[in-house]
Amino acid sequence: MTTALRGRLFGRPARAGWLHLVVGGALLMPFYLVAIVVVGPMAGTRNVFVSVPAQLLAFLAALPLIALCGLFAPARPLSVAAIRSLKLLPEVAGGGDGLAEGAAGTRAARMRAAGWLTLHLGLGGIISGASLALTPFAVLLMALPFVPALRDTPFDVPELTGRDWTLTLAPVAGVVSMLLLAAASAGSAALLARVAPLLLGPTPADRLAAAERRAADLAARNRLARELHDSVGHALSAVTLQAGAARKVLDSGRASDVAFVREALAAIEETTRRTVGELDAVLGVLRRGEEDPADFAGPALDALDDLLARSGVPVTRTGDGDLTKVPEPVSREAYRIVQEGLSNALRHGGAAPVTLHLALTGGELALIMENPLPGKAPAVRPGGGRGLRGAAERAVLLGGHLGAGPRGEVWRLAARLPLDRTSRTQEGTS
Repeated sequence: MTTALRGRLFGRPARAGWLHLVVGGALLMPFYLVAIVVVGPMAGTRNVFVSVPAQLLAFLAALPLIALCGLFAPARPLSVAAIRSLKLLPEVAGGGDGLAEGAAGTRAARMRAAGWLTLHLGLGGIISGASLALTPFAVLLMALPFVPALRDTPFDVPELTGRDWTLTLAPVAGVVSMLLLAAASAGSAALLARVAPLLLGPTPADRLAAAERRAADLAARNRLARELHDSVGHALSAVTLQAGAARKVLDSGRASDVAFVREALAAIEETTRRTVGELDAVLGVLRRGEEDPADFAGPALDALDDLLARSGVPVTRTGDGDLTKVPEPVSREAYRIVQEGLSNALRHGGAAPVTLHLALTGGELALIMENPLPGKAPAVRPGGGRGLRGAAERAVLLGGHLGAGPRGEVWRLAARLPLDRTSRTQEGTS
């Protein structure tokens, strides 16, 4: 026997497949016993277990019962769990085995699961029965020439009681029968492994649902990434500016400016404390895992005064309308857009004054920020440039729009956020 053939018949995949088939045979027994109760009176025999035709009829009658059971939604995840735990399928490079996750939710998926369960338990019953019946018989044949007591069989078969050539061939017949059983088991296991991805794999509806879940999860995590970028980026810009100003005052040696240094350090302390709190909240959502990232609620416009007071630049704020009437999703996104505008002003304009205008007009929140353009081109940060893109994404998810760029001698950021389309934000972050 070649090494390749021996591996196919007795290797780890073949052993795992035989074990999977035996489990299928065990699961077949309840259906088989129920079928016997029905088939016994129809076959006209008192002891069905001694009638081969009656047993075959009971086996065939059990198959429709198995298929009916396979139509229930939990049948698919249970079958997939058995395949994975017993390692029926070979390892797939890069992970994944082509099997579906979760219960079968469509008719097509349930029909496939029923077909798999019927095939698994049917083949399992045949291989299990053959293993129980053929193994002792093969051992008897292999031991027959060497144990004289075994030759006194209750069956009047002269060939087995004499010392002719048939007795010499008995061990060969025993070995051949075991090889045939191994081949049947390996072939059945290979068939199951081949059809498992077809019958238990995801349907088009499953793939669509999985794609929607991935898209929703990606949108929610992108939102958390924007929250971290805006919060931490703004804090670092403000702290850098305040620390630089304090250092310059200390270098000047003017004792009269100690109050300014104290105020700058207080602003640094407050900014870092607030940002660490927001960072802990976001990281807590990511660590817990089971919590929906979309449930994270950041600061909103009611915290805008504190943001402007600790921004590190003088801000002149104007506006029309009652901002407390702004829906919470719009209020949160508007706060982050203002925060990103302040971060840009700090990075590129230094301590130049900023004007902020917020107004409720025509069912929209209008937001306009302006600051003088710097005298020289701003330094480009490696990996930077995501802030304005994230702010634009926030506006788009609300059904609005955002634009930013130079306007004469000022840098202008303008956004319009509808108040009655907040469901788009919820859809994009859930």
